[in-house]
Amino acid sequence: MTSQHKGILLVEDDQNDVFFMKYALSKANLEDPVHVSSDGQDAIDYLAGSAPYADRAFHPLPRCVFLDLKLPSVHGFEVLKWIRNEPALSHIPVFILTSSSESRDRQKAQELGANAYLLKPPSSKMLQDVMVQHGCAPSPR
Repeated sequence: MTSQHKGILLVEDDQNDVFFMKYALSKANLEDPVHVSSDGQDAIDYLAGSAPYADRAFHPLPRCVFLDLKLPSVHGFEVLKWIRNEPALSHIPVFILTSSSESRDRQKAQELGANAYLLKPPSSKMLQDVMVQHGCAPSPR
């Protein structure tokens, strides 16, 4: 990952889950900005650097992506598939963050290249462990 990779992209449409995720990150002493995309198309636009995210100084590529599956406009699996098909993005760790404990969802996420599959709500230890394991832990506080 280059030094241009900063922050975390959280793709989540439920504001309560956004709150709990940010809280868990803060409890894990993980300090990096969190950009929230509330639907799959916005996440793709952010990662692609499309307007209004074209300026990478203000909208840098993330160190990692936490991706919900059930999203408006573009489903999480489609976002994951898109990321893995983009050569400039395919190296970014993507962690599925979902309430679905169905084995078929876990299997599909693995087949599409997810780095981890986490059930909501994740603990701060789970977040810290998965980010350290995949080399995308932000700078500690």
